[in-house]
Order: sequence, then structure tokens, then C-alpha cells
Amino acid sequence: MRAIHNPAARGFALVGAVAAAGLLLSACGSDGSTNGMDHGGATPSATASSSSSSSSSSSTGAFNDADVMFAQMMIPHHEQALEMAKLADGRAEDPEIKKLVGEIERAQDPEIQKMKSWLKAWGKPESAGHGGHGMAGMVSDTDMADLAAAKGQEFDRKFAELMIAHHEGAVEMAKTEQKDGSDAAAKKAADDVVRTQAAEIAQLKKILKRL
Repeated sequence: MRAIHNPAARGFALVGAVAAAGLLLSACGSDGSTNGMDHGGATPSATASSSSSSSSSSSTGAFNDADVMFAQMMIPHHEQALEMAKLADGRAEDPEIKKLVGEIERAQDPEIQKMKSWLKAWGKPESAGHGGHGMAGMVSDTDMADLAAAKGQEFDRKFAELMIAHHEGAVEMAKTEQKDGSDAAAKKAADDVVRTQAAEIAQLKKILKRL
């Protein structure tokens, strides 16, 4: 009887073990599926965030007040730099000044258009209502008139002096954006302003010394 009973008991035990193992595997599979769904839910967001950060255009929802202020202030600031650069035509004499004027025109107009597109995407006005007055480095109407009246070396010297102060103001605003901004594209633009305009300030100071 023991020889017959024991195999049966072992058989029942084996079936029970297989069933238990099956339930355990099923439970693991269910957990894995849930985890997969959780990760899947996070992945598109992470991908979108990565894509937004790497994009040169700004994305809605990622900006803050500092980003808006940076764009609104930098647009008229850049526009005045372009006005100064246009005055160099027929007035500038120094070859290095002329070359720098061309670089300013090529760099700052696209930046203006880019910042305008950000503000449109953010649903914000292009102007904060200050018209550029009181911003660091902005050239007064009197100084602009004096620059327009100058020619040759006098123009070159005045242009260098005014553009140094103007660029220093832009760098100051860009550093505020680096510190307080949120939007990745706007912060990258601020990095570019600090890097390129600091280099141009150094170049203009060297020019000024030899004029």
C-alpha cells in the first residue's frame, strides 16, 4: 500500500508545484507588463523633452517670465545694433570696423527673427512696452545723431565706443537669462550672446587703442 500511495502523493505534489510555478510566472509577467507600461508612459515625455532641448526653436510650456523678458528686451537691443551697423555704410573707414559691422548684421537679424517666433509661440507680445528705454547699453538719440554725423576715423572711434557699451549691455541681459531662464533654446541663445559679444568687445577695445 505504501508503494502505491507514495507515487500518487508525489504526483499530486508535483502537479501542485507546477501549478504554483505557473501562478508565480503569471504574476511576474503581470508585474513586468505593468512596469513596462509605467516606463512606456515616461518614455514619450522624456523623448519629447530631449527633442525640445535639442531643437533650435523654442517650445511652448517650457518658458518662464525671464525667457519672455530676455526676448522682449533683446529684440530692440539687437535692432539698435543693426541701426548703428547701417550707419557704417559710407562713413566707416577702418577695414576691421567694416568687417565687424558685417558680422553684426549677419548674426543679429536672424536672432531677432528667432526671438519674435518664440514670443509668438508663447502667446506674448514682441514688446514689453518699454521701447528699449532704460536697458543697459542702449544708445541715446543724441549719440545716434552724433554717430550719423561722423565720418572716417571719427566715425570708427565713436562706433567702437558706443558698440562696446551696447554689447556690454547685451552680455549683462544674457547672463541674467543664463541664471534665471527656463527655456532651453533661449538659454542657448544667451550663451551665444555672451560668447560672441564678449569676443567682439575685446576686439573693439583693441581697435579703439590703435585709432
